[in-house]
Amino acid sequence: MRTGIPVYGSGGFTSYSIEALQAQLSGWVEQGIRRVKMKIGREPKEDVYRVAAAREAIGPDAELFVDANGAYSRKQALAMAQAFAEAGVSWFEEPVPSDDLEGLRMLRDRAPPDMDISAGEYGYDCAYFRRMLEAGAVDVLQADATRCAGMTGFRQAAVLCRAFNLPLSSHCAPSMHAHACCAEAPVRHLEFFYDHVRIEKMLFDGALEPVNGELRPDLSRPGSGLGFKHADAMPYAI
Repeated sequence: MRTGIPVYGSGGFTSYSIEALQAQLSGWVEQGIRRVKMKIGREPKEDVYRVAAAREAIGPDAELFVDANGAYSRKQALAMAQAFAEAGVSWFEEPVPSDDLEGLRMLRDRAPPDMDISAGEYGYDCAYFRRMLEAGAVDVLQADATRCAGMTGFRQAAVLCRAFNLPLSSHCAPSMHAHACCAEAPVRHLEFFYDHVRIEKMLFDGALEPVNGELRPDLSRPGSGLGFKHADAMPYAI
């Protein structure tokens, strides 16, 4: 079992100005997080420019990921993949809707060789992940324990990744995934998602912060290491 799992800083929302985008992504790199992800797809005509601005901010050595949330058509996504390659994008998440397994497979086959195609965050059971892997739809599978029957489902996704010899990456809820990600060999990295980091700090004791670009579970705390702050959550009760 690893003592820590690499993270990638995730945010870069399409609502951000160029200045805000650059500040967030470069801030993570300065903290020692060597992989960062931004959102694309709301205004496709602006995406190549925004991606180039992100690369300018983070420098040549950090990895740059993009997430379209299924916003593009197949041919549009392929054209974008080729354009993003000029900025050294190494991860293209949900270039087309995640249920379009043929489209994902087309992108995987035709995208630049140094660019991984990823999807799977909406998976809810083993059959979903198996269909995606059997279709050859992704280079890296994603799974989210808050959607796929908890840690049992997440670890079942890891078993499938071992069987298909593909890596796995966790989606959102970074502190909750840290233990399982360290335990499962196929896991490549963990998403350090801006909004969920904020919520974890606000509502849970034991929320983790990256150290040298990794999350390291606190083994002195029981279970997931998280404790719910009931009093802090009460103002949000309905």
